[in-house]
Amino acid sequence: MGYLLPSEYVEYGLGAETSDGWVTMASALMEAHCRRPSLLVTQYVERMRLTAGAQTVRLSYRPLAAAVGAVSPLVGVNVRYGRPRRGEMTDPVREQLAFAFGVPGSRNALDPASVDVNLSTAELTFPQNFLGINYNEVEVTYTSGVVTVPAAVKVACAQIVKNAQATPAMNVKSSKMDTMQMQYFSGVLVDPQVQALLRPYVAERLG
Repeated sequence: MGYLLPSEYVEYGLGAETSDGWVTMASALMEAHCRRPSLLVTQYVERMRLTAGAQTVRLSYRPLAAAVGAVSPLVGVNVRYGRPRRGEMTDPVREQLAFAFGVPGSRNALDPASVDVNLSTAELTFPQNFLGINYNEVEVTYTSGVVTVPAAVKVACAQIVKNAQATPAMNVKSSKMDTMQMQYFSGVLVDPQVQALLRPYVAERLG
């Protein structure tokens, strides 16, 4: 999708005659740079291993945002007591009890309301169970993105279009701009200014 509406082209410094193809191209480059399918609210699933002695994880996609009609960005949480790695078994007796809940392939649903969510950092803190044993594997289904496109994203989109139009080799009809060409010039088009504007939306820990 395009992150700028045709009615907004002039407001953000583009010509009224700007082809929609330029904005579509710029929007695709923004999503590729942020390593996510969309900057709008989208559902994601992440499986993570908790560090021994810690009950917190930080999600890869930010900002967290509840979908329309939802109260929390957390859709579902599954936990498991996986077999500890070497050096992680601090209490062998309790760990053996936990193995009863850690059958390979099985996960236990956890009430999302019992998980503490820090919206600003996308950090989750999980509760202990009645045995006092920490979980060490979690699968979190959640939503992240923006409900309405903020001005910073629109400015970034317009700037990419301007950069493309100012690049001689890119100054061709939008119908001829293919993926390979976009990828080749992405370092020029997504300049430091655009990167700074998109920094809050770049996914982490994904390569």
